Amino acid sequence: MTDSAEVKIPRTTPCVVMVEAGKSYSWCACGRSATQPLCDGAHKGSGLSPLRYTAEKTEWLWFCGCKQTRQPPFCDGSHKALGNGW
Repeated sequence: MTDSAEVKIPRTTPCVVMVEAGKSYSWCACGRSATQPLCDGAHKGSGLSPLRYTAEKTEWLWFCGCKQTRQPPFCDGSHKALGNGW
């Protein structure tokens, strides 16, 4: 992997987001977005792409903030291994 394709860790806690049924969201997978956990296009040129998610119902969901999850775009607790203790 080149430096430009390196995933950044923008935060070491999950992000709670109210999603709306039927609406599509682009989860930032690169960690460069200023609008975490959602994509703002900052990945352009990095070789990385956001992950699209369409909400099935209106609800609060925990999106991964550290970008280390094995269940993207959702938090699976991987941030705990980063040493923040949350």
